Amino acid sequence: MLSLPIEQIIESFARLKIAVIGDIMLDKYIFGHVSRISPEYPVPVVDVTHEDNRLGGAANVARNTLSLGAETFLIGVTGDDAGREVLVDLFRSHGLRADYLVTDASRPTTCKTRILSQNHHITRVDFESRSPVREPIEKSIAGKLRDLAGSIDAVILEDYNKGVLTTSLIAEIIGIAQSHDIPVLVDPKLQGFFDYRNCTVFKPNLSELASSLGTVVHNENREVEEACLKLQEKLEAENIVVTRSEKGMTIYNGSFTHIPAASLEVADVSGAGDTVIGVLALGAAAGLDIVSSATIANLAAGTVCQEVGAVPVQSRKLIRACHEQLR
Repeated sequence: MLSLPIEQIIESFARLKIAVIGDIMLDKYIFGHVSRISPEYPVPVVDVTHEDNRLGGAANVARNTLSLGAETFLIGVTGDDAGREVLVDLFRSHGLRADYLVTDASRPTTCKTRILSQNHHITRVDFESRSPVREPIEKSIAGKLRDLAGSIDAVILEDYNKGVLTTSLIAEIIGIAQSHDIPVLVDPKLQGFFDYRNCTVFKPNLSELASSLGTVVHNENREVEEACLKLQEKLEAENIVVTRSEKGMTIYNGSFTHIPAASLEVADVSGAGDTVIGVLALGAAAGLDIVSSATIANLAAGTVCQEVGAVPVQSRKLIRACHEQLR
């Protein structure tokens, strides 16, 4: 159960300011249908019916905090190309400011193009650089955070291993945040997994947890708990939240709490992790304890999984889910 009504908690989110730093992506979808095989090579020919551009990666996390009312500052890197122009237009249409984007002409804007036929993925084409950003870019990102540090309530680091969150930049960001008593919440990927020492909340999924430790971790409470203890020895994080798909979540903050998965229909799990880290950050910024934050985040992820594609959590759906599931 929550200590406050969910309506009051969500209302408090609207007074918050959140910075999201990480790998911003342009998700491009090309829809069509296949009715023939190419005479040139034995591959399907997709007759295109329409296209759609969406915000992905760290930008989808920002959509979630923004959707729940928080003023959101998205800091990341783009190329100096057409992809950046599309991203900027999408930022404006979603109510995000584009003036915290850093342009790096030496790398492309990360773009993932998915080609679908009758809702089945045919292939994906990636334009990206996974090399670490250069020192001037690191300094620019850190400078933007310093400009915000006196006014924001939480920092989310969203790492997709595309080169933005380098080892040195991570240390600098955490240092800036700690000097201003700002919680830092991390959604990691395998590379650089242990660079996030002393963060406030570290949120791997079960696969990432196992891979980081170089071992098999079955989705059972005892094994997950043992893995969390090993991870904590390396990270010294205040809180670890492990997302476990159909088994829900495990929280470690000196003791363990296991939260079962929300009993909601699942249509698509895309973007659920983005919703979780966004809601955890809002909870931390609002002064909620980690178990309450994770309980709300778990239900928020359940509501977005009811939709097809990565969509941000909606307040009314989250309120309804909390009333139905936490009675």
